[in-house]
Amino acid sequence: MTSHSDKDPLHGLTLEALLIKLEARYGWEELAKRVNINCFKSDPSIKSSLKFLRRTPWARKEVEDLYLASLDEVAAPPADSPWGNWQGKK
Repeated sequence: MTSHSDKDPLHGLTLEALLIKLEARYGWEELAKRVNINCFKSDPSIKSSLKFLRRTPWARKEVEDLYLASLDEVAAPPADSPWGNWQGKK
């Protein structure tokens, strides 16, 4: 029998780990476009973002929702990657 936590991608994931993953994937500029909060726009850092998100439930929910949505997206290689234009053709 499996518990609900087994199916919850946020279970066991700290807010800091979630934020690090999102920043690595999108960068601060893109995060600021996707979640309109100042801690992503003005002098962004993991520390300042954690402080704000821990005190602001609506913003934390938006960031968690973005993380969940990002799990369904296919990650594109970075623009400067030599594999950026590779289409898997033989």
